[in-house]
Amino acid sequence: MTAFVLVGGAFTGGWVWDGVAERLREAGAEVHPVTLDGDPGAGLGTHTEQLTALLDRADGPDVVLVGHDYGIHPVLAAAGRRADRVARVVYVAAGLPQDGDPALLLVRDEAVRDRLGRDATPLPPPRGGEWARWGSLDGLTGEDLDRLDRLAVPQPARTLTEPLRLDAALERVPAAAVMCTADGPDLDAVEMMIRTGPVSLRKLAGPGYAFFELAAGHWPMLSHPGELAGLLLRAAAGEGRRLTLGEEQPSYERLEFLLATREIPYERHDRLDVYAPDGEERRPAVLLVHGGPVDAGRVPTPRDTPFYRGYARHLAGLGVVGATVDHRLHALTDYARAAADVSEALDRLRAHPRVDPDRIAVWIFSGGGLLAAHWLAAPPPWLRCLALSYPVLAAPPGWETVESRFRPVDALAGAGALPVVLVRAGREHPAFAATVEAFLAAAGKHGTDLELVDVPDGRHGFEALDRTAASRDAVARSVRAVLDRLTGA
Repeated sequence: MTAFVLVGGAFTGGWVWDGVAERLREAGAEVHPVTLDGDPGAGLGTHTEQLTALLDRADGPDVVLVGHDYGIHPVLAAAGRRADRVARVVYVAAGLPQDGDPALLLVRDEAVRDRLGRDATPLPPPRGGEWARWGSLDGLTGEDLDRLDRLAVPQPARTLTEPLRLDAALERVPAAAVMCTADGPDLDAVEMMIRTGPVSLRKLAGPGYAFFELAAGHWPMLSHPGELAGLLLRAAAGEGRRLTLGEEQPSYERLEFLLATREIPYERHDRLDVYAPDGEERRPAVLLVHGGPVDAGRVPTPRDTPFYRGYARHLAGLGVVGATVDHRLHALTDYARAAADVSEALDRLRAHPRVDPDRIAVWIFSGGGLLAAHWLAAPPPWLRCLALSYPVLAAPPGWETVESRFRPVDALAGAGALPVVLVRAGREHPAFAATVEAFLAAAGKHGTDLELVDVPDGRHGFEALDRTAASRDAVARSVRAVLDRLTGA
């Protein structure tokens, strides 16, 4: 007999699973809804020990550990410790925490994240509409919200601040995920992130992972107990959609730049590389800002790939200084750190003896696009152009933990006369394309000086994926558009 261990998110207890548990028992399953230790001093380790002890008492190997929201953290830690006792782990409206991550990295509310960084007292439970700060309320009735208000308890702070420790044995445990599409990304968006995001995500395309979609908000155990119970039974049976990497992706580590460039030496200044043209006079400069998130241990780093070196050399060959920066955007919560790295690189670049400090362009790619908000909100006079290639310009589903100040669509109101060059890929991922369309609409509203370089048949990263005459033409057009604004009066 399959035994389900159901672990809820912050502020909740075993009671949140009542409707699901009833239906699982009706289907013949053994069910253990868990109320985690609510002692003010409890931490993630406390909850992990609690689940580990429960696994040690379980009869038989067919235990399915289900984690909702925060609950996935102790579930994963316990499953790694007792991999031989766990048949499967199921994520429900939960993130994908990695070893060393505290749960606060997945908390959507910026005020809560800030509080957890300075205050170790338990978090008081939300009330009424405040629950929306933790996830979508889609599908919840007034009675559901009343129940949350009535039964919720404070969440011990250390449960959200202690780092998650994962045992290597966890890799042997199959997993499934219930994606609640009114609360986060759908499966197509997840598949896109697997194909284009950090290498660490690619394991999700392996045979040990299965996925389900549920048209529900953040608390499907309350809004859709029957449907969720059915999906848990299917997950326990090994069903679910398997995701793929699709066609083999070109290696940015080996692939040469799309256009022919000559070898140009560069200077390395901490995170900044500078490619200067021949001569001694000061020249305008373009800082190339890579996308992300990228794995912290990636080798080579973005600035050392032929892709960004090629762009920088091409610019230097046209008579301006090309520069690259390795910023530290390794997770969705790293945008502030990445923005600081870019600002520091710009300070170094403007101080370089070969650079005209009053004629600078910033060219941002892909997921780095959210960094553009800083320059749009209050552009300095020396910033002559902001270029954006297949960018993310608002937080797509699943990116809710990005700080709200990194919203270029909203920041456009302050852009004034700053020229913007936007390179749009016609075959962009739908979730990203929607942010570009929102940006274009806002640009029209605010009268932004915007030049659109369309690549109708281009994909996200077309310079690497689509090595065609149309792609080469698009690179040439976008470079010319930037240089026209950078070198003009």
